[in-house]
Amino acid sequence: MSKTQDELKEMVAAKALEFIPQNGILGVGSGSTVVKFIQAIQAHGIKVAGAVSSSNRTTELLTEIGVKVLDPNECEPYEVYIDGADEVNDNFEMIKGGGACLTREKILASMAKTFVCIVDKSKLVSTLGKFPLPVEVIPMAREQVARSLRALGGNPVLREGCITDNGCEILDVHGLSITEPKALETQINAIPGVVTVGLFAHRGADVVLYATDEGVHEKRKPE
Repeated sequence: MSKTQDELKEMVAAKALEFIPQNGILGVGSGSTVVKFIQAIQAHGIKVAGAVSSSNRTTELLTEIGVKVLDPNECEPYEVYIDGADEVNDNFEMIKGGGACLTREKILASMAKTFVCIVDKSKLVSTLGKFPLPVEVIPMAREQVARSLRALGGNPVLREGCITDNGCEILDVHGLSITEPKALETQINAIPGVVTVGLFAHRGADVVLYATDEGVHEKRKPE
């Protein structure tokens, strides 16, 4: 019998508990699968020495279960960052930002020795871009950034009613087939007014855990 997407998320969240460092800081992302992960930490009574968080909501959830949340500015680079993705390809490159937390997620990913991406099987793709690519922008630059994104062949649409934790806006770029994620990440990040693009290619995942009806599978990036 096929499992629901909710059940798949619970399965992969439980598997991710194995990656929590015993005495080190844990980086925690955001989104529905990460919520399951935080719930699993509480349900299994796992001790987390301290955490850095990618969103206000994640901070609230961690604090509620008694995990001390630290300021990234006061932390050294740490061992493990655990987060979901909207799409992940065979090269461990991702689209993230469906939950509008992409900038803080990218900062925390850059500080981590190991990035563990937790997804259900529906997020695995051969080519990135079917999921609209989020771009966080400074509000005064929105239209100029949109022009630049249209010149790259995309169709940027303002995400209505969305203000990020950084006080910025999100343009969701439709219609891209992203065959060179690293190059496009560099190109979009260079547009004046872009805070960051939701392409995680230069700093992709090191481990992808993905849930299927048969169980949770693990892929590791070659050394």
